[in-house]
Amino acid sequence: MIGFDPLYFVFMLPGLAFMLWAQSKVKGNYAKFSKVQNSANVTGAQAARRVLDSQGLHNVQIEPIRGELSDHYDPRSRVLRLSEGVYGVPSIAAIGIAAHEAGHAIQHARAYNPLKVRTAMVPAVNLGSNLGFGVLFMGLLLQQQGLAWIGVALFALSTVFALATLPVEFDATKRAKAALVQVGLVDSGVAGGAESKGVARVLDAAAWTYIAGFAASLLTLLYYVMAVMGMGRRD
Repeated sequence: MIGFDPLYFVFMLPGLAFMLWAQSKVKGNYAKFSKVQNSANVTGAQAARRVLDSQGLHNVQIEPIRGELSDHYDPRSRVLRLSEGVYGVPSIAAIGIAAHEAGHAIQHARAYNPLKVRTAMVPAVNLGSNLGFGVLFMGLLLQQQGLAWIGVALFALSTVFALATLPVEFDATKRAKAALVQVGLVDSGVAGGAESKGVARVLDAAAWTYIAGFAASLLTLLYYVMAVMGMGRRD
């Protein structure tokens, strides 16, 4: 692992290709449906407000944030932040993304268990991200297999976190699709129409980025495991 290892590319290239494909899918669908105005002529911010209010979350604030696809919900301040292309734009993509982020606010308010698990993991994951590779590298460099395994375990926290993220994101997307129909912002309140399909294409494409991220992290973890196991065989 310290020198050139062709096996590294065997593990890394599929994950990298998967991530690039997922990102291109997101950008393509976002670009397409950002140009399609929704029939209700509501902006992302207005859509998010309607969804939040329908769930009684009147205290959750909505703010604009700079950047593209930088949308997120901040549970600490209970603020939903929407990017420039979402906050004030009345497009299919904008209301889909805004409703998805509102879905996270609803999860937070309802104490959705997968979200609680993921949130609880954050401190440990941050520690693993900061120390994992360094500990692993030192273990390999010093030929200390026990130390190397500690590094693998620390890195594995990121992989587990990526796995824990999947149900949280999938559920937020499910809530978004249902909420937009419920409040009458797509297809005049009837599911299955062209607008619902457009929202689904934008949000389902985004879901692939989380799947690709988990796959890439898992492949990296497997490579590290094989590298450390190889130390034992050499001994």
